[in-house]
Amino acid sequence: MAVAQGSGTGVGGGGGTGTRAPELSGAPLIGSMLDLKGDSLGTFLRARREEGDVVRITAGPPGLRAELYCAFSAEGAQQVLASESANFRKDNAFYQEVRDSFGNGLLTSQDEDYLRQRRLVQPLFTRRRVDSYASAVAAETQASLDAWRSAPGGVVDVAEEMMGLALRAVARILFGTDVEATIEVVDRCFPVITEYVLRRGYSPANVPRTWPTPGNRRAAAAMDELYGVCDEIIRRRKDEGGGEGGAGEDLLGLLAAAGGGEDPAFDAGELRDQVLIFLLAGHETTATSLAFALHLLALHPAEQERAREEVRRVVGDRTPGAEDLERLPYLTQVLKEAMRLYPAAPVIGRRAVAATTVDGHLVPAGADVIVAPWVTHRHPRYWPDPDRFDPERFTPEAEAGRPRYAWFPFGGGPRACIGQHFSMLESVIALAMVLREYSLEPVDREVPVSTGITLRAAGPARCRLLPPK
Repeated sequence: MAVAQGSGTGVGGGGGTGTRAPELSGAPLIGSMLDLKGDSLGTFLRARREEGDVVRITAGPPGLRAELYCAFSAEGAQQVLASESANFRKDNAFYQEVRDSFGNGLLTSQDEDYLRQRRLVQPLFTRRRVDSYASAVAAETQASLDAWRSAPGGVVDVAEEMMGLALRAVARILFGTDVEATIEVVDRCFPVITEYVLRRGYSPANVPRTWPTPGNRRAAAAMDELYGVCDEIIRRRKDEGGGEGGAGEDLLGLLAAAGGGEDPAFDAGELRDQVLIFLLAGHETTATSLAFALHLLALHPAEQERAREEVRRVVGDRTPGAEDLERLPYLTQVLKEAMRLYPAAPVIGRRAVAATTVDGHLVPAGADVIVAPWVTHRHPRYWPDPDRFDPERFTPEAEAGRPRYAWFPFGGGPRACIGQHFSMLESVIALAMVLREYSLEPVDREVPVSTGITLRAAGPARCRLLPPK
């Protein structure tokens, strides 16, 4: 926000066996509450380093104390997210706050709701369909590159710029021509709602949302405005007759036309829920990956030049497209390494349904459980010299030599991110176009991060733009 010190017994199956997980040391009355509040990612790294691969972290005063069970090994992450995923549900307080603010879309829904939504949405995220979005990504990237020519002093904040680029790209793919007003509302309202979700999601006690507190009123106003613009676009799209071959060749039109047989189409409220989740998850995560990939390349000129030469050789002067994704292996390695060091979802939470053994330690029924890409991606068992930027970690041979869940920036198992191919496609195209146009030098060599719903830069990530060498 690190050699394994666990029991060494490996991942166990369900059931109430195993030893009690070691607890991270904290303050006498409030445990690790201040540590988590001040630097949650650093606290998780310390927990793994000091106590091993399964650690209990307690936080809060008596009577309001929370207890987290943290699984830091690749094997533990695989168990929680994949092999025993049915036992680890999105039932914690944080996910409920996201549901209450951004709707019950794919990110937050469960059980039959989730299965139905996934069946309806999956055809819209096939590789062929996603590849058709490449031209929209390229157009938005080119607009950013053109604007950078007038950047004062040739300096841009790549964190800010990539957030804008990713939002414009996903909004255009979702809404087609109905994009400008939506972007302005999202840009204004999302930070208010996100801050509200975080404050309530991590608080031991909250007043009801209906109470007229200043925070409740600000969040309600932002949600009303955001919901209103989405509802108006959905209403117009339904009046026009969305869907393939109609007025809605964009993703919203396809969502509106989805359904049939045993799965009825989304109603207007369900459509809004999907749109809000796609806007949230579809721009912040990709923006983080792009921003830190550019920041790391600016810090490492040899790797930057190698990636640029690959782009020149493969793409030349033409606009890159979906077919180039497989033809730019080194640039893809750069992106994967940036996502290792700066995973957009640095911590993933679940709640255990039944008592389970993870790496030899008992996780009781009802326990809040986290897996942490931020920590596992730095685990020295899988990543020698883990803080060093090295795209060679992601050659096919190197990837084949690691456990599947040593790297999981898109989650995993049945709840893996449905948009991961789109995120990779968008990121590779954007990186290729930036590197062809500009050489990057770092202005800010250290970029702090903050953890919200996603990982974000907590300060500027400025780069100086120069003609490519």
